[in-house]
Amino acid sequence: MTRIVIIGGGPGGYEAALVGAQLGAEVTVVDCDGLGGASVLTDCVPSKTLIATAEVMTTFDSSYEELGIIVADDTPSEQAARVVGVDLGKVNRRVKRLALAQSHDITASVTRAGARVMRGRGRLEGLQAADGSRKVVVTAADGTEETLTADAVLIATGGHPREIPDAQPDGERILNWTQVYDLDVLPDELIVVGSGVTGAEFAGAYQALGSRVTLVSSRDRVLPGEDPDAAAVLEDVFRRRGMNVMARSRAQSAKRVGDRVEVTLADGRVITGSHCLMAVGAIPNSAGMGLEEAGVRLKDSGHIWTDKVSRTSAPGVYAAGDVTGVFALASVAAMQGRIAMYHFLGDAVAPLNLKTVSSNVFTDPEIATVGYTQADVDAGKIDARVVKLPLLRNPRAKMQGIRDGFVKIFCRPGTGIVVGGCVVAPRASELIHPISIAVDNNLTVEQIANAFTVYPSLSGSIAEVARQLHTRKSAGEG
Repeated sequence: MTRIVIIGGGPGGYEAALVGAQLGAEVTVVDCDGLGGASVLTDCVPSKTLIATAEVMTTFDSSYEELGIIVADDTPSEQAARVVGVDLGKVNRRVKRLALAQSHDITASVTRAGARVMRGRGRLEGLQAADGSRKVVVTAADGTEETLTADAVLIATGGHPREIPDAQPDGERILNWTQVYDLDVLPDELIVVGSGVTGAEFAGAYQALGSRVTLVSSRDRVLPGEDPDAAAVLEDVFRRRGMNVMARSRAQSAKRVGDRVEVTLADGRVITGSHCLMAVGAIPNSAGMGLEEAGVRLKDSGHIWTDKVSRTSAPGVYAAGDVTGVFALASVAAMQGRIAMYHFLGDAVAPLNLKTVSSNVFTDPEIATVGYTQADVDAGKIDARVVKLPLLRNPRAKMQGIRDGFVKIFCRPGTGIVVGGCVVAPRASELIHPISIAVDNNLTVEQIANAFTVYPSLSGSIAEVARQLHTRKSAGEG
């Protein structure tokens, strides 16, 4: 029987374990924290659970009056009125409970499939043996070791929060994104350092929960890696709701001063708050695993180099997930893990195609994208026609009091084939799916335009954008 050892239990690891076991291999998953990895225990599942509470708060606060909802407000007259409040301790207890429940469900699924789960840290031992096998040494929490022999090894160890030397988290006032769920009281004044996806999501969530938020961005705008029109909408929403967005402001240090935090910027300015969240990226968990000694090539960033079927430079060794630096998404990690197993076990497999990956930023409004982007079009990487339609024109949006957002679709000039899209809206993560299907299956704007949509619905804007693109194509506009 083929022996497979998977080091790391995140989405890439546990999805690979399911596939490997289902295809008849003897699979062992080595993990030190719990199946699901950071995605389930400290990152994706917890943050989106927290954001779910914030989403309810935002929806209620921003539209209840317009929709005619009357709420009895017993706020003292000397305080600013707020319709709803939050018990952060209760929210965070729910976050942790759901994360652990999800991890237990994954463990049950993996063991039911026939895979073995070992608690400990794994490392590769030496080069490939003459018979093609690999050695993996597993160190348990008590220091005991066990050596496993594998025909193939998958590394899916994820990453951990990057830290600034002069802004070390203490878990109380200066926090990284794994520590925020230990808070029992809502921060009065939260400084978020970093305006990428993680920083923007937490900044928006805590603002909705009731914190006064300052977002420190070293770049010209929030979400520098996202569609510029989408980022502009979100930044405008943040500012309109009272967030202090500081662009072109690089944080140099953060320190506690009593029950306050002082963040010093590179230009010498000092800002203060009750808490500071450091959201300055992640570092791959690739150190101390014997990877280079085993022939695994690492990039300068510490990420593992892989090809499109998840192979590393070492025979019999695959890698998946954030440790590869390919695309920090749970869906991509899971696909990489599945592809690795299909490839090694000889099943039919299609190489990873990042141009069909859909992603979402869970802010309010959400930002969902798939395929080629505005940056690709602007840089001349692809010739495409673009139409953007504001949600303000959508009847369902008007009914729900939605003012911010749009639908944007990219298609090839001659054929009308859809090559990308961006949706900025509440639950954009749900609305992007029809565009993802179009990109994945080379559908045309005509096909999207001719499909029925419910009236009224936000998805009607997707069909309307497609109709406008089709009309322009028919009229010969380039």
